[in-house]
Amino acid sequence: MRVAVAGATGHIGALTAAALERDSHDVARISRSLGVDLLTGDGLDEALAGVEALVDATNATATDPDEVVAYFGATTRNLLAAEERAGVRHHVLLSIVGVHRVEGNAHYAGKREQERLVQAGAVPWTIVPATQFHDFAAMVTRWTERNGVATIAPLLVQPIAPADIADVLAEVATGEPQGRYPDVAGPETQDLVDMARRTNEVRGRQVRLVPTWSGLFGTSMAGDVLLPGEHARIAPTTFDEWLAAGAAP
Repeated sequence: MRVAVAGATGHIGALTAAALERDSHDVARISRSLGVDLLTGDGLDEALAGVEALVDATNATATDPDEVVAYFGATTRNLLAAEERAGVRHHVLLSIVGVHRVEGNAHYAGKREQERLVQAGAVPWTIVPATQFHDFAAMVTRWTERNGVATIAPLLVQPIAPADIADVLAEVATGEPQGRYPDVAGPETQDLVDMARRTNEVRGRQVRLVPTWSGLFGTSMAGDVLLPGEHARIAPTTFDEWLAAGAAP
């Protein structure tokens, strides 16, 4: 089966492409660095030739809500239009658990726009909401670190290994469209501050952590807002196992 992966040079996209190829599927990698521009649509028609399903694992780097919504809106519209022209039968969107419960976060606003467009589109779809990844906490400290000090919110999360969510996306993409998929999460809840401390220790990074709700993530993300709902699909890899394997980014 020929499956396209949008965002194929990003972390989750690359792992998803690898998972598909491991199962003997033909992968069309879509990325601006590979000559396909999702913002303009240039190269999309050629990239989707013969494609039966597409996984959207794209990301946005902007922090302004309007910019993120505009970016995800434009790229999703271009993807869906090109998929219609190419006869793609299944659009799989990687989304976030709790995306409709969190206000004031630019990335979540952008993901909601993606979901809205996918649900309203003509291409049959599956939306896969995932919890934060095991490397998320350390990533946050890289974003906020100044002179050896990083702020980080004390979020309660149930993180998933990047390779595990990639396996789920590959499995879903090669099956039938399912609409909204159950939440996908790792097996254990964790405190984001402790996750950052332990990951940085394993990676040899010395960063002093300052827990706060006044940084990137506010109190709208407090409590159990980011935890999976009932009937969630629980992936196997624990945070401890991921750390023991070297905490690969």
